[in-house]
Amino acid sequence: MEEIEEVTGQEELVECEEPKGLEDEAERAANKKRKRRERILFICGMLAGALLTIWIAVGVTYARYFITINKLKKQAQVSASTTTEESKESETDYGPLVTSKLTTKMNRIEQMIRENYYKEVDTKTLQDGVFDGMLDSLGDPYSEYYSEAELEEVRQDTKGIYYGIGAYISLDTDTSLPIITGTISGTPAEEAGLQADDIIYKIDGQETTGMTTTEVVALIKGAEHTTVTLTLVREGETIDVVVERRKVESPTVRYEMKDNNTGYIQITEFDDVTTDQFTEAMAVLKGQGMTGLIIDLRSNGGGNLSTCCDIARQILPQGLIVYTEDKYGKREEFKCDGKNEIDLPLVVLVNGYSASASEILTGAIKDYGIGTIMGTKTYGKGIVQQIMSLGDGTAVKMTISKYYTPNGNYIHETGIEPDIEVEFDSEAYKADKTDNQLNAALEQIQKMK
Repeated sequence: MEEIEEVTGQEELVECEEPKGLEDEAERAANKKRKRRERILFICGMLAGALLTIWIAVGVTYARYFITINKLKKQAQVSASTTTEESKESETDYGPLVTSKLTTKMNRIEQMIRENYYKEVDTKTLQDGVFDGMLDSLGDPYSEYYSEAELEEVRQDTKGIYYGIGAYISLDTDTSLPIITGTISGTPAEEAGLQADDIIYKIDGQETTGMTTTEVVALIKGAEHTTVTLTLVREGETIDVVVERRKVESPTVRYEMKDNNTGYIQITEFDDVTTDQFTEAMAVLKGQGMTGLIIDLRSNGGGNLSTCCDIARQILPQGLIVYTEDKYGKREEFKCDGKNEIDLPLVVLVNGYSASASEILTGAIKDYGIGTIMGTKTYGKGIVQQIMSLGDGTAVKMTISKYYTPNGNYIHETGIEPDIEVEFDSEAYKADKTDNQLNAALEQIQKMK
């Protein structure tokens, strides 16, 4: 109001300068009041416009200010985030493992063990423990260090001859404990009554929790005619079974001619000897007039990739068998020339213990559509290991790549679903050895002929 009053006073001074005597006093007074109101309204309008202009200018200024502040805040946040990420990356150390600091620390730990541990420990045991720990730190149950003795056992296994009990062992997917997936005919394991799905809880009183299959097998094997006590979990009950160790010759292929000229070939492992055994089985069954084939891969835990591919080349059409990819994206392909493509009705039997190489063969047959997969979903091991020598009689087995079926399917931890699902009737098998899955496969072959 003060600004308006001051302006009004000035206008009154201007109004007083108008000439007199042109109108009577009343008219002049009325005109004066009217003009005064008009001028006041005009000035108020001007003031309002000015104020509006000022407020708009101030608003724009403040808007620009807040926009600028927000931009600066966002830039600061991005900068802070980038700094945090860079900090995290800088915290990840990919430098050399063996440093003077590490050596000093290891020497200190060794000294503590020598002075304080309640038992004597030789140097080689501690050294092997260091190597075991490095591979164990990967968190991969398939990567491990082999001492000289362990490496020799692995070599014997692939040759199909060893001293043990004659049981096939895998890791149970639910408990991560070792489990018996089958026994070899005429071996101590069969004679002692060991059964598929028996969980091995202890070996000579030592718990198997956290052990690899290699460690479990090493404990079970031993000198000929000695015994090993297995604490088993069978159908919820714990039992102890004493089994004698003997020389075991493990035939990896078993075959026979079933009814209606249906050939049956069971492959228990893919070892060095398996290719020749499978080739012989195919030749004999064809010579006997085979008109259909069942390949039984149930409880086959895998084996050599090269052996698996050699067998696949006696069945598959021309094309990929499998391909692998390492962490660098390098791809390696394994192919078949198709010269021995099977032209008979084919059924492949699988179960939850069919793993690795057996899944490679199963996946290829399924992708090409040359056979029917029956049974239950496979184990789901879609990675490849390689044994690498350390040059001193020891070695490491390490997961080096993923593998993919011909259609590009990666089955690790998912498995392969059968075309026809058939659950195994364990009660019928225990009662009179009735194999309902095999019987279903024989019926399917007849439908396919």
